[in-house]
Amino acid sequence: MGIGRGVEIQFLGHSTFLFTSPSGGRLLIDPWTDHNPACPKDAAQIDSLDVMLVTHGHFDHIQDAVSLATRLEPQVVCILEVGNWLENKGVSNIVAMNKGGTVAVGDVRVTMVDARHSSGIMGDDGTMINGGEPAGYVVEFENGLRIYFAGDTCVFGDMKIIAEIYQPELIFLPIGDHFTMGPVEAAYACRLMNARKVIPMHYGTFPILTGTPEELARLTRDLGTEVIAMSPGETL
Repeated sequence: MGIGRGVEIQFLGHSTFLFTSPSGGRLLIDPWTDHNPACPKDAAQIDSLDVMLVTHGHFDHIQDAVSLATRLEPQVVCILEVGNWLENKGVSNIVAMNKGGTVAVGDVRVTMVDARHSSGIMGDDGTMINGGEPAGYVVEFENGLRIYFAGDTCVFGDMKIIAEIYQPELIFLPIGDHFTMGPVEAAYACRLMNARKVIPMHYGTFPILTGTPEELARLTRDLGTEVIAMSPGETL
């Protein structure tokens, strides 16, 4: 049935993905659409949304969260500190949680897992607000498909634990380098997780993000990992 076994995956550029479940539920991860230079304008026009996941507070993952959440009123899953910030911005339907927890929202079950990064939120006055810790997610769709969405992170040994507990069929890894891991570290993450299929993200949006899917594919060829490089706006 294809990569997602009936789950539709649309790449909106950078680290933003829109998923449509077999029953039609819509889930958006890391809402950076209207202000995302990599997101095609037609793809940015989202008209319905059931669930939104936020990995951390940096602008390139949260900048359009308030506008989308107030307009479409999805359930918003995030770490507690990001939830407090969104609530103060007028967002409702917040499901604030922390690492290790699992919640049922819409058509999916969402588990928050670790990520190694930072998570400051830029305030309206230009000062940095505490965004708590960054996170990744394991998402299980109603058809049993499990994905691991790493968020912004370096490679870390507990990725092996995530793989052993949740056994994701498809993983999403940042590969851009500089602010996250690059292809070398992402390839090691694939080995830790024995990854069969990986969709790279967080690369190419800005010149400083130099990692490429081709390099990741070269470094994982012996592992047999299928590297699925999506173009912004593309749907699988």
